[in-house]
Amino acid sequence: MTDLTQLTLKAAVDGLKARAFSSEEITRAFLTNIEAANPVLNAYVEVTADKAIDMARASDARLKARQGGVLEGAPLGIKDLFCTQGVQTAAGSNMLRGFVPPYESTVTANLWRDGAVMLGKLNMDEFAMGSSNETSAFGPVVNPWKSNSSNAELTPGGSSGGSASAVAADLCLAATASDTGGSIRQPAAFTGTVGIKPTYGRASRYGMVAFASSLDQAGPIARTVEDAALLLTSMCSFDPKDSTSLDIATPDWSASVGRSVKGLRIGVPSEYVVDGMPDAIQKLWADGMDWLKDAGCEIVPISLPHTKYALPTYYIVAPAEASSNLARYDGMRFGHRAEGTSSLTDLYETSRAEGFGNEVKRRLIIGAYVLSAGFYDAYYVRALKVRRRIAEDFDHVWDQVDAILTPSTPSAAFALGDKQIDPLQMYLNDIFTVTANLAGLPGISVPAGVDAGGLPLGLQVIGKALDEATVFQVASALEKAAGTVGRPEKWW
Repeated sequence: MTDLTQLTLKAAVDGLKARAFSSEEITRAFLTNIEAANPVLNAYVEVTADKAIDMARASDARLKARQGGVLEGAPLGIKDLFCTQGVQTAAGSNMLRGFVPPYESTVTANLWRDGAVMLGKLNMDEFAMGSSNETSAFGPVVNPWKSNSSNAELTPGGSSGGSASAVAADLCLAATASDTGGSIRQPAAFTGTVGIKPTYGRASRYGMVAFASSLDQAGPIARTVEDAALLLTSMCSFDPKDSTSLDIATPDWSASVGRSVKGLRIGVPSEYVVDGMPDAIQKLWADGMDWLKDAGCEIVPISLPHTKYALPTYYIVAPAEASSNLARYDGMRFGHRAEGTSSLTDLYETSRAEGFGNEVKRRLIIGAYVLSAGFYDAYYVRALKVRRRIAEDFDHVWDQVDAILTPSTPSAAFALGDKQIDPLQMYLNDIFTVTANLAGLPGISVPAGVDAGGLPLGLQVIGKALDEATVFQVASALEKAAGTVGRPEKWW
């Protein structure tokens, strides 16, 4: 029998339904992998082994009775941003260390409804603020890939680094993740996995620890485009508990995978050619255009003129919303409470100083500054106007194209510690992904090649709002043309 932990999610679900193996068998296989790898990769912050076995046995009983959901018995990892009833949810922060939610997030509730099994909670950048998974209070996550020219430990990307590392290292079949400015697609590109951010409002934010409410969106990281479609279909739903949730039906996106792309028009924005872009990224992008052209697509040059303002706009809007959302963690109402304080003000200040890490503090200070009375109009209001222009850029090209092709990231994975000194260099990792968040559009990263060091690189497909079907359609064509980038050689 094939190593159960190397199956795709689709193959595992089919095998479970055919009773070729049991959920308990595949769950125990993943738990064995986690026990061996996690001390090195640090992908999981909590492994829920007993709960996983109980859930697997319950799934096996349903499978034996020819019952169960579309994910029945499939072991998944859950990003530590999603509240899980009875299991610590810390969002990578000392501020929430020890918090055990009495309720379940809507996204994870959907997964349990469909029969999935929880292996544990996955590491992440603190409050999802980071691009390398080095801001976590639980320590950095290590990418299972290594360059063939260096033994340096690499970042898996962030903030969903634990999710990406776990999927790439065979520590779960697939994982939940979240994306505020690229935190699904960038880690997917760095680890040779597939990651999709759906249209804003597709997946409920209820029970997700908030970073920036108008940007945050849940999505999956998986091994294949088909797996991502299967998992996203389960994760998404209308939710009256989330005021931003869209009251629309969730399609079966698996039906779009493998569908012909002949006749589709694919936009290539000139603004995504940036200074210093490595040759490997430029070649990959050109290869992607050729693959889609060979599949019958028309490649259409387009312009998204306000793209150059996307990063500064994002790093005004996101910190502003974060400063508001995280104000609740004050040592009195929510979160860590400092000991031995002398006054209420001292309690607030010391609790927040002890509970938050440096990157979170940096963004909260920026957010408070741009929302302050003297600078609100000059920064925050202006950023909202530019955000509207960025969204309009996309609106203006949809009569010319059906989807847009870009690189996922400006480089392959970099070494841990390389970019921590200069926050601006770290923020540039989001240069190709933030526009989709600002405009609320679906975007997917597909592994499409490797650089000279043998590290995976990704291509991004951006689609119209609510048109995930075309995004999956184009992504599966790229996946088929590119072939597999393989799996990381086991060194841990």
